[in-house]
This record gives sequence, structure tokens and C-alpha cells, in this order.
Amino acid sequence: MHAWSRLLVVVLVLGSLVAPVTPVGGQETTPDSAIALYQRMLRRNPRDGRAYFRLGDAYVQKNRESGDVAYLALAEQSLRQALAVEPEYADAARHLAFVLYSRHDFDGAAREAQRALAINERDAHAWGVLGDARLEVGRYDDARAAYERMLQLGQDLHALVRRAGLKSVQGDVEGAIADLTRAIDEGRASGRPRESVAWAQWQLGTEHFSVGDLGRAEASYAAALVTFPGYYRATAGLAQVRAAQKQFEAAIELYQRSLGVIPLPETAAALGDVYTVIGRHEEAARQYALVEYVGRLDRVNKILYNRELSFFFANHGVKVDDALALARAELELRQDVYAHDVLAWALYRAGRHEEARGAIEKALRMGTRDARLFYHAGMIHAALDRVDDALVYLRRALALNPHFDLLHAPQAERTLARLEARRP
Repeated sequence: MHAWSRLLVVVLVLGSLVAPVTPVGGQETTPDSAIALYQRMLRRNPRDGRAYFRLGDAYVQKNRESGDVAYLALAEQSLRQALAVEPEYADAARHLAFVLYSRHDFDGAAREAQRALAINERDAHAWGVLGDARLEVGRYDDARAAYERMLQLGQDLHALVRRAGLKSVQGDVEGAIADLTRAIDEGRASGRPRESVAWAQWQLGTEHFSVGDLGRAEASYAAALVTFPGYYRATAGLAQVRAAQKQFEAAIELYQRSLGVIPLPETAAALGDVYTVIGRHEEAARQYALVEYVGRLDRVNKILYNRELSFFFANHGVKVDDALALARAELELRQDVYAHDVLAWALYRAGRHEEARGAIEKALRMGTRDARLFYHAGMIHAALDRVDDALVYLRRALALNPHFDLLHAPQAERTLARLEARRP
């Protein structure tokens, strides 16, 4: 899926807005030691709202560090305690909005962001998370309005990357690249956290990759790894470039390195696809099993990874009924263009092609320039024998990014050739 559709990608931006874990003495420390410190403080004084806030903050950072979503539940619990003690605590409400957003409770996230703004309407980050929550449910005009308020309060890295995400969904890739470049410059000049700058560099690489510019994508991913060494998303991005360049052993090593930090389902799926292409099918099967294991690990994961699992099943033509059920569950949570795309692709795999056409039309409604969306549209129209439309979309997919998917870009080429052969 396109990077802007991945909720947990955005969570990294949100997480980097959280203040560094800084105990009472003012010296930055690790999340683990901060958690222990604030737990001790709360044992001494269970009515210390600021300690609950800092404890929740530390749990958020622990989630970012480990990828363990259980820390989000602990963060939510701590932040609600902070608000129970101090109902007008705007920072706690904003942080709670971050956490609820991360757990896909978009209505709750919007509600808490609005609560924070009712206390302090100049809280730029609260406007940001309100926009994020609206973006995820397909309320693009509302998201734009919230981001504009955020930008009025300061055109910093966090505001610019959000606007870039909206521009990308709306098909303005050049505008997204310009905003991300500005965000990186601002982040460096203002001394933003290295992880935040690296996130923007990684996203810039992803935008370049989305339009088939492997050289600039590689440069952006490499820059992110210089900014924040070991950054697992940039490592996976560089692996994707290597796979597109058919440097498969290098891609395998990079994907393995990324998975060694945080095992995201999409990274395991991508590594499995590399193994499939080079004929190492047992190793591919292990990675594909990991995709499902992580996606179904616990109740929270089952919610967080509906989209990734549905797309994985549909993309590989397995467990089609599950893919469709997950896609429908995802659409109940999110109504953005990618929720409709995942449903369209699952419907296509289930042989329900006319329904798939209705869903893909909704996915394309914003003018998003994404080769996968065009490919899905092309395959759906081909299945309906709407040859002219299929040709348009398949040509568009391959012209935009001939490397859009290791397994399906060749399928797009084969289908296009077959359909063109039917024309005089």
C-alpha cells in the first residue's frame, strides 16, 4: 500500500511530537527508567496528574522503540488517569488523542483533540491530530481545514509533513515532495528530533519511489539512515529499491535487518515476495506465515492490521474470504481511498467484479496517483471485459511506476500485452 495509507507510519510522526522523556531533574533518560521513576512517584502520590502524563508519555516512547502495541493501552490508561485528576490538562488530552488515533479509534482521537483545543485553541499539534483523524475516515475537507489551522500557527516539520500527506492522496505528488523537502530543511535548522527528520526523509524517498524515480528514492532513504542510523523504515525502503533494481541478495539482507528491529507485516510480505521471485519458496512461506502471525497476534493487532492482512491475502490470492471480511471491517473504521481500494481488490479476488468496480471508483475519486490503484482498476475492468478502460489504467500504472510491485508489475505487463493483442 502507499505509505500515506499506513496508519502506523503516521504514528511515528505523532510519536516524535511527544516530548523526550525528561524526569524531574531535567536530564533525558530511557523509556524504561522513566516508566520506573513515574511509577514510584505515583505510588507515593496517586493524585499527581503530571506524573500520570509523563508516565503515559514514556509508554508512548516505549511503543515507538519496541513496536509493542500493548504499551499504547498502558499509555491510554495513564493519560486518562491524568485527565481524571486534572480535567483541564490540555497536554494530556492531546497525547490521549495521539494514542487513540494510533489504536484506530478515530472518533475518540478527534474528540480528545477537540477537548484539547477547547482548552487551548493555539495547540498546533492538537490541530494536527484532529486533521489526521479526519484524514483516516475520508473527511478530506475537514482534514485540510485542521491542517491549515496548524500551518497558521507555524510551518514546521510536523505541519508540513501532514500537508504533504494530504497532497499525496489528492494526486499532487510534486507538491508533496516540495513540502517534504521544506520539512526536512526546517527540521534540520530547528534541531527537531533526528527520528522526525529521518521520517520525513523516508517519506520523501517513498514519494520518489511512487513515481518510479529509483535514484532519488535511494538517496532519500540513504539520507534518513545517516540522520537516524538503523532506522528500520528507511532500511526497508532501501530494500525495496534494491529489489526493483534486481539486486535481490542485497534486498534480502536489508529487509532482514529491518525486520530485526520491528517485524511489520508489510516488510515480511515484501521479503517473502523477494524469495518467491528468486525461487526460494520455503523461505517465502516462512515470511508469509510471519505476516499473518503478527497481524493476528492479539486483539489490538487484529484491528491495527486489518488493511495489511486483507491486502496481503488478496495480493497473493489466498484466504479470499478472510481478505473480504477484513476489508469490510476496515471500511467500518476508515473510509479513505485506500480502504475502498483494499475492498475493491478483495472483491476482485472473490470474483465479484461489478462490486469491485464500484469500490475502485471510490478509491480513485480523489485523483490519487498510485500505480497500485491504477493496476487494480485495470485488472477489474479487464475482468469485466471493459478493454478500453483496462488499457487506460494498466498503461497509467506502468507509466507512473514500472516497479510498483515485485509480483504484480510483471502481471500488469502481461495483461496489457494480452489486451493490446486484441486490438487491431
